[in-house]
Amino acid sequence: MKAIPIALVVGVCVISGAAAPQPSESKRLLQAGLTAGYNLDYSEALDAFRAAIDADPDDPAPHRLFAATLWIRALFAQGAVTADDYLGQARSSVTRTPPPPDVDSAFREHLQRAVTLAERAIERNPRDADAHFQLGAAHSFRASYIATIEGRGLAGFGAARTAYDEHERVLAIDPGRKDAGMVVGMYRYGVSTLSWPWRLVAGLVGFGGGKDRGLRMVEDAAAFESDVQTNALFTLIVIYNREQRYEDAVRVIARLQGMYPRNRLLWLERGSTALRAGRGADARAALEEGLSALARDSRPRAFGEEARWRYAYGASLVLSGRIDDADRELRQSLALEGPGWLRGRVQKEQGKVEDVRGNRAAALQHYREALRVGRAEHDPGSSDEASRLLKTAYRRPAEVTNVRQ
Repeated sequence: MKAIPIALVVGVCVISGAAAPQPSESKRLLQAGLTAGYNLDYSEALDAFRAAIDADPDDPAPHRLFAATLWIRALFAQGAVTADDYLGQARSSVTRTPPPPDVDSAFREHLQRAVTLAERAIERNPRDADAHFQLGAAHSFRASYIATIEGRGLAGFGAARTAYDEHERVLAIDPGRKDAGMVVGMYRYGVSTLSWPWRLVAGLVGFGGGKDRGLRMVEDAAAFESDVQTNALFTLIVIYNREQRYEDAVRVIARLQGMYPRNRLLWLERGSTALRAGRGADARAALEEGLSALARDSRPRAFGEEARWRYAYGASLVLSGRIDDADRELRQSLALEGPGWLRGRVQKEQGKVEDVRGNRAAALQHYREALRVGRAEHDPGSSDEASRLLKTAYRRPAEVTNVRQ
């Protein structure tokens, strides 16, 4: 399975927490770790989860969240940071460096500890809903790690199926646990987006489908006060973008921006969503604010992050008719290191710049390169539009009304 069914929650640095009552100190530390992680402060998150393990050694949640933070920090370093990485079928041709052996070992050690503690709790009480939740959540991370870090999507089927089954069991024991619906709903929605042969395979191995039902379950988890709530909100960003419900996506992003103001990637996400909606002014405003934050932020950047900012900002300038400024930004993006598919999208926007300038021959060169790269990278985000633009020159569309917030 591609990104949606196996690792939908990767793109924007999301990690899911525990919903059961915790000892006060452990609960405080878990919340501090989650807040730090969502704000891209990964070292602080790891420190908080390590302290939570010391405060309550028998709780699987801090072990699982420690492992999750290692995983997400590795993805950040590889550049899988926004919904663009989980929409369509784009895949980067960049060879991703695996995490250091000690990081990989720590991930496996802490995740296995979480699984062991959850299984022991289930042995003591088979109807312990939270123990089943913890077990399912740990296996969900295992499936995602296999798919995204090891690059073996099909090898994660077993762990994904366990995660799905355990969280369905939680809902059977306690239907009020809407947080368990996040994983079940995510997988249901993901299965519905597959081609029919893959849907058949998913059904045969035990995954239920149903786009509307899956989406409702994720929305319910996003409305339910729990430590999974933020995770569900991030997941909705990807789903709403996929469904072209851009106003809903921006509404969720704006909420998260208020909750996690140090997560600069939310401004990139907001600008990119506005671009998909054809709202150049909205996109430009979000990206300019984000670029200002990026310039002030001394923390590490994701692989290809600045190239992505420059591409998105350049595309917003094309849409707004500021052609010379757009050309400057797009050239900067092309000169920076980034994922392979991004080059195709930059070339497509450069073609638009030349079309507006009346240089059709130069525009066609850019579109041909965008088509070539898009096909090589399996990215319809550049190849489909480039194919159309090879036949009909770009004309700037009328500005779309701003997104309501």
